[in-house]
Amino acid sequence: MPKIFLQDSFREFCEINKLEVNVQQIKIINSLEKFLNNKDTILTRFFKKKEKLCFYLYGKVGVGKTMLFDFVFNILKIRKHRLHFNEFMINFHNFRHEKKDNNTITAFVNKLKKNYDLIYLDEFQVTNIVDAMILGKLFEVIFEEKIKIIITTNTKLHDLYKDGLQRDQFLPFISIIENFSIQKELQIKDDYRYKNNEMPQQIFFPLNEKTAFRINQKFREFTKNKNKESKIVTTKGRNFVINNFYSGIARFKFKNLCDENLGAEDYINISKLCKHIFIEEIPKFNNENSNQQLRFITLIDIFYEKKIRLTLSIEENLDNLSSSNKHSEVFKRTVSRMFEMTKSL
Repeated sequence: MPKIFLQDSFREFCEINKLEVNVQQIKIINSLEKFLNNKDTILTRFFKKKEKLCFYLYGKVGVGKTMLFDFVFNILKIRKHRLHFNEFMINFHNFRHEKKDNNTITAFVNKLKKNYDLIYLDEFQVTNIVDAMILGKLFEVIFEEKIKIIITTNTKLHDLYKDGLQRDQFLPFISIIENFSIQKELQIKDDYRYKNNEMPQQIFFPLNEKTAFRINQKFREFTKNKNKESKIVTTKGRNFVINNFYSGIARFKFKNLCDENLGAEDYINISKLCKHIFIEEIPKFNNENSNQQLRFITLIDIFYEKKIRLTLSIEENLDNLSSSNKHSEVFKRTVSRMFEMTKSL
């Protein structure tokens, strides 16, 4: 891999895009440059130093982690792959389902090695026991193959899968990734998604007749002169029907998306058809509907990644939208993203 220089390019990128050059972001850029230029040598092997193969960047919502890594990823002239962590795990589970043998992890990583030198995983989070049990061995083999990984997340490494089922079986993963990683926190006070913006016009609240009228009016405005269709989205044998579909614009009730047994792969397949999605009757979240909230968090993450625009009707002002105790921290990211995704066209 040719030597990589990032700082001057990043400053130019900020100037072109009229972004503030932040000292903390420059520090991360410099650390990332060293990481990408680092190579295993005879000297490091002699002193038995672990080659750093993972750059783990964490920080609060909206501080620019994804923006930073997207910039770096786009200028790299190497074999590379970028995807949301949910998609990465879906790809693995699909591969395992097809292969059905004892060497699934090795075969999956070998396939990665043939195609990529670097993998960028955005929004790394562990929310279910199946992924938690797999990740240790999966990353162990990835590092054995010298594939470099860059990760963005809101969560400190030692807080991953906190309070999760059988978390003790997840701890070997933390140990593995800690040995091979450079960990950095991006600390910036403001959430850039809120900065210099008025309240978006594509959110309607509270839920009443006036709100229903206004979102109906907005939907008719966007679908004028478009033909209504029905679409069937099939995921692993499950059929999900989109009844209100107008040339890439779809309309759903919250309960149809988040009360049903749907997951990340369903939402990815829905996003493949849509460019603008209306979601109505989003409730307040609390400990009673935390499962639906988790599906909603996943849905927003995927739609954000796929650059889907949103129009929403919601129980209360976005700034005051309540959360269950279990998902309160990660939900801050969801609210921030909802703000950005609903900006008026």
